[in-house]
This record gives sequence, structure tokens and C-alpha cells, in this order.
Amino acid sequence: MHLVNRPFDEIAVGEVAELRRLITADDLYVFAAASGNHNPMHLTDSDLDGDGKMERVAPGMFVASLVSAVLGMRLPGAGTLYRRQVLDFHARAHAGDEVICRVEVLEKQPGGLVRLATDIRHAADGAPILTGEALVQAPATKIEQEGVEVPGLIVQRHRHFEALLARARPLPALPTAVVCPDEAAALDGALRAHRESLITPILVGDAKAIIAAAAALQADLTGIEIVDVAGDEAAAARACALVHEGRAAAVMKGHLHTDALLRPMVDRAQGLRIGRRLTHVFVMDVPGLPEPVMVTDAAINIAPDLATKMDICQNAIDLALSLGMEARVGVLSAVETVNPAIQSSIDAALLSKMAERGQIRGGLVEGPLAMDNAIDIAAARTKGLTGKVAGRANILVVPGIDAGNMLAKQLAFVSHAEGAGLVLGAKVPVILNSRADSAMSRLASCAVAAIHHFHTKA
Repeated sequence: MHLVNRPFDEIAVGEVAELRRLITADDLYVFAAASGNHNPMHLTDSDLDGDGKMERVAPGMFVASLVSAVLGMRLPGAGTLYRRQVLDFHARAHAGDEVICRVEVLEKQPGGLVRLATDIRHAADGAPILTGEALVQAPATKIEQEGVEVPGLIVQRHRHFEALLARARPLPALPTAVVCPDEAAALDGALRAHRESLITPILVGDAKAIIAAAAALQADLTGIEIVDVAGDEAAAARACALVHEGRAAAVMKGHLHTDALLRPMVDRAQGLRIGRRLTHVFVMDVPGLPEPVMVTDAAINIAPDLATKMDICQNAIDLALSLGMEARVGVLSAVETVNPAIQSSIDAALLSKMAERGQIRGGLVEGPLAMDNAIDIAAARTKGLTGKVAGRANILVVPGIDAGNMLAKQLAFVSHAEGAGLVLGAKVPVILNSRADSAMSRLASCAVAAIHHFHTKA
């Protein structure tokens, strides 16, 4: 932005300047972090004061601070310093409102002082939000330069998971066999999801250990069914039986190894496979990205061959469609061109062609893509990639479990993402959580499972 100020000698009484600003929810979080004002009236969508309206009220001083943007950027502009500000508040602004901030020169005073009328109004109807007067020290010299470089800010909140939870809560609670919830963290995740009406848990495992875990949490298990089964694999097998009996519509991992959970599910006679390979998907809510990103497969298939990668793609596409996403699959490799020495690049090209021929359905598949040109549109265009997936991929198919696990954990621990883990390809969704997962990750996993289940049954 090119900045040109108005020195004191050039300013005339009656001059006017204004700025329009859309107030966003992220603005309110940034102001809360900077000011220390964490009043929930500004940060939640709930009706806290009982007036029948959702909150997300913009703090008065945040709204007032927009006056300084006009003074410092337009009139008088760069070099302006505040001396006094008087404010009268008439109404409130909320996240999502567009406002117009206006200043008008009322008087020039000795010593380079300028008195201005200040007001902020709703852009939609002109209704006043605040009015007042400012007294500023105007710049004495002309300043003209390109705008100052301001570092970008990414608000670390998980709006995509919040939206998924809001979408899942009205659905019927998903009957879920929770396998071996005999440790506090594993049981707590299931109980949290139960309190949110996401699942109706059936606790399968050592009853005494489950009750002890509940006692450690000071949790009440009244009304929750416990199926007493000794041994991890036996509990997983019993969960499969509950699915076949029609009593459970999902399975959730508790305190046991993933291998022990999945082994009974792949049994040809009593398992839950429906033809495809079981594949794992992380649905990642990455701060700053416009939609969730899926990483697959990061937990089950160690070195998938082409046929397995086909199932990995199809399962992820089906899940994306359940969540209301346009499925754009970027098949990752180290390069974006086919190299006969890099098997992942060959597999990626074949998967892309298979999708083109209808062997993979419901989404766009493109590869090989390197990580940068899969998710960054500028990087994709720099490399001359112009397809609908390059730079916009929301499903990342990795070459193997090493790459998938590293990518998912980098997003979680460096980029502050939350991840919902699900196993697909079985008769019912399998919720796969880690002991390191946060409460939000556990809830989101249940929400994703519920949405996917009811979408596929519709």
C-alpha cells in the first residue's frame, strides 16, 4: 500500500476520510490475545446473557481502535500521534459486521494540533456504533512511502472441527463399541463424546479396570453398558460381534495396541471388512487453511502397493464427500514429474490415470505432486502445474506410513493442527485415537465418524 500523509499545513477544516472494515471472529481472538481481555461475550457463539442472540460481540475498545487506523493511514496519516480521544458508544458490533470508520477535521489549533470528529457506523444501514472527538498531533512534514511490512498472523483455533461438531450434534448419538477403555485418558474421550451426544458408548473390556478408570476420573457410568471381556483381542472380537448384532454402528479404540484392535476386524469369517483394504485417514484442522486437510495412510498400511493406494484414495474420497468437501487428491512424491527411479512417482501417475478412467470415483486425483505444489498455489504455478488439484489438494496420499506419520505429526506439533483419526474400509467407521490426542481431537474423531456413518446410510 502506498502511504501519503497530510502535513499540518495542508490540512483544511472540513476534510473527511474513511475506511471500511469487516470484523471477523479472528480479529476478536487477536484482540483478546493482545489485550488480555478474554471476556467470553467476545469469544463464544453462545447466548450468555439470555437475550436470544449469539454473542461474538466486538469489544468496545477494539472497535474504537479502528479510529486510529483512519488517523494513522489516511488523515492526517503517517506521523500522527494521539493526544486525546472522547468516545460515546451507541450500539454494538459483532463478528461478521462490516463497519465504516470516518473522521472529519473540525479545527486546527496552535502547535500542530488538529481536532477531528470521529464516528463508526454499520455499513449495512448507517446505524451509529460510536461517536466522539479526537485531538491529535499532526505530522509537520510530508511522508510518502510504500506500506510498512507487517508480519502475517495465523489464529490458532480450530474452526473446521468446531463446524464438524456443530454439524454432528443434532444427529442421533452413534452407538459405539469402545474397546478396552480401562485407562483414564481412553475412557475420558468416550465419556466426553457421550456428554456431547456424539456417541452412545458400549464399554467393552475388563469391567473392574473400566470402573477403576472411571473412579480415577470421578466419572459416573450410570446408564452406560459395560461388556465384561478379558483380553485385548477378545474385547476387539466382541466389538466386531456387537456390530454384526446391530448393536454398534462404530468401534472406538481404547487402551490397546492398534494391531490388537484391527486383527479381529480382518478375520474373513467374523471380521468387518467389506472388500476394500482397511485404510487410515487423519482429518487435520490446520490453523490458517481454508478447509480441513486429510493425510492418508499414516497408521496402518506400511508400504502400500498400487492396489492398496487405490483403496486409500477411494476411502478418503468417500469420507471427504460425507463431510461436504470437494475431494481433491494430491498423490505425493518427492517430485512432480514421473521418475522411473522413484516408485511413488510412478504410482501417483497411475492413480491419476485410473481416476481419469473412472476406476477411482467421486473426486479429482492428480500426481505426482511434491508437498509444496500440492498445497501452495504459487508453488504449483511456478512449476507450471495448472490442474484443479495442484496447489489446492485437500487429500494428501503419502508414499508410505513413514511419510504419513511424519507429515501428520509435523502438522500437529509444528503447525498446531488437531487431527481426527478414522479407519475406513470396514463395515462401520473405526475411531482411532492416540493417548497423546487432545480432547478436541477425540471429539472431532467421533463427530467425523458420526457424520460419515449417517451420510453413507442416507
